[in-house]
Amino acid sequence: MSCDTKHDLDHYYLSPVSVADFAEFVEATNYQTDAEAYGWSIVQEDIIHFKTVRGADWRKPDGVGESKADFPVTQVSHNDAIAYCKWSNTRLPTYEEYWKLVKNDKRSIAFNITEFFALKDVNLVGNVWEITYSDSPEQVRLAGGSIFCDVNSCNGVSPDRELFVDAITGNIHIGFAVLRKKE
Repeated sequence: MSCDTKHDLDHYYLSPVSVADFAEFVEATNYQTDAEAYGWSIVQEDIIHFKTVRGADWRKPDGVGESKADFPVTQVSHNDAIAYCKWSNTRLPTYEEYWKLVKNDKRSIAFNITEFFALKDVNLVGNVWEITYSDSPEQVRLAGGSIFCDVNSCNGVSPDRELFVDAITGNIHIGFAVLRKKE
């Protein structure tokens, strides 16, 4: 599977990338994320308040504590997600594909809470914003919402919500999922 080729979705599922998955990629390739290259990234405390934190990256999303292996990888950019896809022979979903694939997930949506959940425990919508495929480095659309969202703020659980970042931005509540072939 190439990173940018469209496929019949009946044969694929959406797989969130965990800290352990990303660690395997970094170990195999010696890849350095955009946040690591800059030496800092954005850490949000809630939907409104954020700061830049030195040392914040995928290993330590808040710049201090180590992330748990079964949690979604965060502090990754669109560039980082594309590099992972090339290595893993997967691809990012488009925004429309994301919503088509998550519509039947009946697990609880993790939003308006204070901490992330293990990926197996919650619906893919929520927990972290998911990076979707984009042809434009200035217009990377995020899908699904995050723990900081609720219906009164960013309401990320609605497909009509529009939130964009650039290709190099990482954040404590931005991660990604990839399309994997069903076996």
